[in-house]
Amino acid sequence: MSDVQRNRQGKAVITEISRSELLHLMYEWMIGPNAERDRAILARRLFDGITYERLAEEFDLSVRHTKKIVYDAENKIFRHIPK
Repeated sequence: MSDVQRNRQGKAVITEISRSELLHLMYEWMIGPNAERDRAILARRLFDGITYERLAEEFDLSVRHTKKIVYDAENKIFRHIPK
């Protein structure tokens, strides 16, 4: 079972979910024209802990756009994690 909570800043925090479960959810719920890029950004952020600034450079995006991609992606997949 998984446990998704929100910290004081409203950020989703996963306390129990495997990497493979999270990847499965990413491929299932993150679809569309930029899905591959968005999955790569989210994976680098969640699994590797890469900063938004570094991700923005890596993917040639603004920091603001990078944060929006991560926020939107988290909201898409975290709402589908069974509690």
